[in-house]
Amino acid sequence: MQREDIDALKRHWPLVLAALAGWGLDGFDFTLLIFLIPQLGKVFNVTLPEMAFVLTATGLANVVGTIAWGAAADKWGRKLPFIVAVLWFSCLCGLSGLAWGYASFVVFRIFFGIGFGGEWSSSAALLMETLPESARPLASGIMMAGYEIGFLAAAWVFRVIYPVVGWRWMFGIGVLPALLTLFIAMRVNESPAWLAGKHQQQAVEKLKVTPAVLQGWAFMAFINFMLWSIFALYPTFLITVRHLTPAGVFPYVATYSVASIIGKPLAGRIVHRFGERPVLITYLLLTIPSTLLYVLNDSAWAMAVGALLMGLVANSIFGITPMYLSRRFPSARRGIGVGVGYAMTSLSVGAPYVIALVSPSFGLSASMALFIVASAVISMAIAAANTERWIPRQEAA
Repeated sequence: MQREDIDALKRHWPLVLAALAGWGLDGFDFTLLIFLIPQLGKVFNVTLPEMAFVLTATGLANVVGTIAWGAAADKWGRKLPFIVAVLWFSCLCGLSGLAWGYASFVVFRIFFGIGFGGEWSSSAALLMETLPESARPLASGIMMAGYEIGFLAAAWVFRVIYPVVGWRWMFGIGVLPALLTLFIAMRVNESPAWLAGKHQQQAVEKLKVTPAVLQGWAFMAFINFMLWSIFALYPTFLITVRHLTPAGVFPYVATYSVASIIGKPLAGRIVHRFGERPVLITYLLLTIPSTLLYVLNDSAWAMAVGALLMGLVANSIFGITPMYLSRRFPSARRGIGVGVGYAMTSLSVGAPYVIALVSPSFGLSASMALFIVASAVISMAIAAANTERWIPRQEAA
């Protein structure tokens, strides 16, 4: 990395920190639920597929929300939707703790889902439009590492606070991310690319659906199907299949999360040197054997190595996705383009529901492994296509 790229990260540190924290707090609020699936199933007297459906319903609501947030980001700028989205998902997370039954809980999570994707789509566009082109791969990786920081924080809360205060207060803690909006409002500037388009009063161009755009959307859908297959039912797997306590779950989630926190910025650096396609294909190939250790071997060392590899390799692919997706759109339509791409990821939350449905026949371990490997293979095929000729010139690497 060039010295000027490091200087750019330092110069824009409030934005980098806000993007990292926003995605981390977004992840914290969402992943609180996946630790509580077994317990809430007992509280609401529902089955594992019914609890997994809550994740799916949240994702489907996210489809509507992210497209709307993306359109808002193109009209009113990236900063305002960023702030409103953080307030939205924080408040709805807190309200989830007030649910009086399964139906009310599903409703609260659906409204949570509407705001969930707005943070990512607006902050990703803002970050990629503000940083110089050569600094974007590392900035992308730093931002995406926030999710595992949130996942790790949720695991810590589950281990330390949940046994003392119960599930309602777990969601109550999820209101705290709203405080981030003060920092965003005071220290983060609007996207210079969006401001330039606004000041020039350019006519709003239509979103052109090119092969590069279709590739980006399809890749986001299948790579996130793989992600959800990896982590959404992982705590449930550790509790119900490996019979671990909340304290026993934490080391494996921590291993996965710390490896991801390191791996995502590292993936951004590697992409900067070798390019997107070779890195994506290599990472996806390595994911397949990693799955054997992750869920198909019951020894403690294999589980630990599997968690390490899933974080360092499979999940670190997501350190590349903000840059991978955003560069496929001109700045005037990047908000809606990225929003639709994120909406495609929301469709992939059907993964835990489908896994839960087939697990009585194949077992949770084999079901998770099947969908991880299948989605990795499909994602690899999508990533292998060369669509560089359709990338907007001003955004091309």
